[in-house]
Amino acid sequence: MKPIISVEGLGKKYTIRHEGQGRYRALREEIFKLPQRLFQRKHQDKEEFWALKDVSFDIMPGDRVGIIGRNGAGKSTLLKLLSRITEPSTGKITLRGRIASLLEVGTGFHPELTGRENIFLNGAILGMSRAEVRRKFDEIVDFAGVEKFLDTPVKRYSSGMYVRLAFAVAAHLEPEILIVDEVLAVGDASFQQKCLDKMEQIGNNGRTVLFVSHNLAAVNNLCNYGMLFEDAQLKKFDNISTTIEAYRSLFEENSAAVRHENRPNIKKVWFENEKQEITNSFVIGSSF
Repeated sequence: MKPIISVEGLGKKYTIRHEGQGRYRALREEIFKLPQRLFQRKHQDKEEFWALKDVSFDIMPGDRVGIIGRNGAGKSTLLKLLSRITEPSTGKITLRGRIASLLEVGTGFHPELTGRENIFLNGAILGMSRAEVRRKFDEIVDFAGVEKFLDTPVKRYSSGMYVRLAFAVAAHLEPEILIVDEVLAVGDASFQQKCLDKMEQIGNNGRTVLFVSHNLAAVNNLCNYGMLFEDAQLKKFDNISTTIEAYRSLFEENSAAVRHENRPNIKKVWFENEKQEITNSFVIGSSF
């Protein structure tokens, strides 16, 4: 069986320009200075920044892969490259299936169109016929729980409603590969669990899930494999428990380095209620 996703030597480079910060100038000064600024632009300092560097891996059909690492490690950049939102600077991506991505609130939705219209639009983007989308329509609406607002432009939706509908569309239109970033954190706890259950069902049906999250418990429960990113590189690709353990070890190493800098070392934390009883549960408005 061939991998559904193959990545070889993948890298993404950005160029950062460093411009000097001077005093505030009026518009008239800016206009007179424009020719000089255009000339100086050619000579200003530039810095190359690699958001992702020399990454290679294969993912098989049906794998549920959790992608973990600190902020800025390269996780979201990888998903944008796989979703073809941006082009790689180096390397090659081979996809053997249809991708549905949910990378941020509103991905793939047109704000002026209604929820109903956006469901059909997303289906068309995924290459599905109108009849296929209509067959899944009621299931999508029921999962999202936005029946009353189907004919309202999605620009009037709350972020929670947006995510519920976007995830329902992405998960129910039968992509071979489902990519989900931290965006699910916008929803409430019950909806997050509903989404995790749906992603597990998708994986059990032989389709592939890539899931980025800082919620290690959710990643551990959903995924069977894990990728650990650090400093724009893939540091580990193994079963999920081994990968999470490697992440925790990395975190502890960094925490130890911080403690070494004469920072306070907190040994224990607890909460007490007004009766000075130790508890983790408080009524809103009470003291602790």
